[in-house]
Amino acid sequence: MNLKNLIGVFLLSSLLFSCSRSTESFYNVSVDHYYPLQTGKYIVYRLDSLVYINFGKKDTTISYQVKYETDSLLTDNIGRPFYRIFRYIRKNASDSWIPDGTCMAANTGSKIEFTEDNLKFIKLAEPIRNTFSWKGNSFINATSINSELIYMQDWDYVYSNVDESSIVGNDTLQNTLTVNQRDETINDPDNQNIYSEVNFSKEKYAKDIGLIYRKFLHREYQPNPNGVGGYVAEGSYGVTYTLIDHN
Repeated sequence: MNLKNLIGVFLLSSLLFSCSRSTESFYNVSVDHYYPLQTGKYIVYRLDSLVYINFGKKDTTISYQVKYETDSLLTDNIGRPFYRIFRYIRKNASDSWIPDGTCMAANTGSKIEFTEDNLKFIKLAEPIRNTFSWKGNSFINATSINSELIYMQDWDYVYSNVDESSIVGNDTLQNTLTVNQRDETINDPDNQNIYSEVNFSKEKYAKDIGLIYRKFLHREYQPNPNGVGGYVAEGSYGVTYTLIDHN
């Protein structure tokens, strides 16, 4: 075999090996690695809730602890399986947990669908790789003229930092990923003489744990037409979830 043919065989072998490794990393990680669903699993978060008071003139942050505990596997009205998840809340670690709602989570085989407060989100989707995107809010009515969730319309969820470490609270967690959901600013939020809007949403997940961090902000500012101060509109709020415990 001459040198030219030998080089060709080497390049072809390298390409096939590279494709094999790429395909392996493409399929070996599934949504259930990052969102394990099983009865008895729980995750506890510190919840920092940003609210606007005094008719939108002032903001304040109130902190809680929130626990999501997977209860049981059920089926919906057309026979699809889903897990029921109970949500609990308390002000401090020394307080008793208070029931705060029921959520639903389903692994469709290639997606994780999560329903909370009557809103269904596609939290994760395959393939899990950097830059892959999907319409995570596609189940939400954000297009009708009467919808209060117009700001959630057409969000692209995009993976980044897949299989990297991440610092959450005081811990460094391995094998995490980030889902960038929205980073939108309309006009200058520091200019109190004009309308402005901020929409930001990002989540992080860790393998074999689930959601470890969530930051969300929707802020809509309305200027005073008389030019004397304005206010943050009703429906504006922010939340930050930070993992503090899990099993």
